Amino acid sequence: MMADGLEGTDGPPQPTAASAALPGAGGAGGAQAAVAALPESQPLRIKIPKVSIDAPLMNVALDKQKTIETPPPQYKNLGAWYKGSVSPGADGTSVIVGHVDNASGPAVFYGLGALKKDARIEVARADGTTAIFTIYGIEVFSKKDFPAKRVYGDTARPELRVITCGGTYTKANGYSGNVVVFARMTGRK
Repeated sequence: MMADGLEGTDGPPQPTAASAALPGAGGAGGAQAAVAALPESQPLRIKIPKVSIDAPLMNVALDKQKTIETPPPQYKNLGAWYKGSVSPGADGTSVIVGHVDNASGPAVFYGLGALKKDARIEVARADGTTAIFTIYGIEVFSKKDFPAKRVYGDTARPELRVITCGGTYTKANGYSGNVVVFARMTGRK
């Protein structure tokens, strides 16, 4: 969610078409066991072992243009929970955002596009629990045609969206889209 780009590189990894979140999909063949929701609790840290992400989380809100704010770009390893969404593990859709890069290079969510279905995401919470999510889709959406209802819409069970910039990059316009990871809660510890 940054428009610096990495000139002279191939850019961040982008998800493949096979990684798309299909309607009604739920990872692991679509047959994930129901997991009881957790109560609301402040998220503190996100871990995605498959792409070596281990980052603290801050809170963000909407800006004046009604878009989700991002963490300060100078902090390369910082994600942000959108406090207008449910906390990770509670019933509904929780949203965590972060930069793909900044002026000095790759940032916290640079590797999101390399994730595959069934990879695990852990979100540590202030109440001492960790919500565990399993990815069921990763897609790139154009910023012009961003499907807000599909990405942010309420769900009947605990889900998580992890979002960063993606698509093509130009110095004049920044990134053309956003990488969105779709995941459902499949456990807790």
